[in-house]
Amino acid sequence: MASSHGGLVVSRYALYAVLLFLALLFLMPIYVMVTNSFKPLDEIRSGNLMSLPLVWTAEPWFEAWSTAQIGVQPTGLRPYFVNSFLLVVPAVVISTLIGALNGYILTQFNFRGANLIFAAMLFSVFIPFQIVLIPMAKTLGVLGLAGTVKGLIFVNVVYGIGFTTLFFRNYYAAFPNELVRSARIDGAGFFGVLWRILLPSSAPIIVVTVIWQFTNIWNEFLFGASFSDYSSFPLTVALNNLVNSSTGVKQYNVHFAGAFIAAIPTLIVYLVSGKYFVRGLMAGSVKG
Repeated sequence: MASSHGGLVVSRYALYAVLLFLALLFLMPIYVMVTNSFKPLDEIRSGNLMSLPLVWTAEPWFEAWSTAQIGVQPTGLRPYFVNSFLLVVPAVVISTLIGALNGYILTQFNFRGANLIFAAMLFSVFIPFQIVLIPMAKTLGVLGLAGTVKGLIFVNVVYGIGFTTLFFRNYYAAFPNELVRSARIDGAGFFGVLWRILLPSSAPIIVVTVIWQFTNIWNEFLFGASFSDYSSFPLTVALNNLVNSSTGVKQYNVHFAGAFIAAIPTLIVYLVSGKYFVRGLMAGSVKG
């Protein structure tokens, strides 16, 4: 009995050691980015990327934010950071609301072809970005949205509807039908059931959808590079231009600082609401 208990303790410590090693391995790139973003360039060029800075300086962060060369203008990442927020916030809100509406219709109304429609929307989740570039470019041209933030919002909403519909449809498939029927008996109409019954009870799946969409749209590069111009570049495209527009000596400390600035919003989202993401998945977003 004692040997069995001792073996259990050893196994637990071995598991903790493996998890700690994997956590350190996962966090190593963040450590390298942060430490080298506070180093003078000469320290980085000496070749010791893993050491803490001998001289701490925040100048690379200020330069990446406001004075770094992005294309032909030394604007830093600040205006493109704003562009990304102007893109992400409406795209997330619109795609989430459309996904909730689609999930409501597909689960609460029995009509011919509902499963076929859902299968078609689910198929859209697996369509690679590259396939839609040419038809989407033509569509944006016809709508007069090419090279604008509004055009990027439209593209990301369209591409995200498949995911948001999947989340809400599976969540609402497990929703008690008795509540919906009771609301209809009490006189609630089509949108009344959605706004008064379903959406107030959908906090877990809304969190899942918002985190998923925010992360995907914020980190998206291909659509931003294909459908925007200099004035509407999202942050990912500007960060790529920051790295590739440097001439002469590469300013690695500025590049590290810029990369971390671009990652801060998604890190904050996961730190603040990551546990709710898991709860939302457990609450039914993968059922149905």
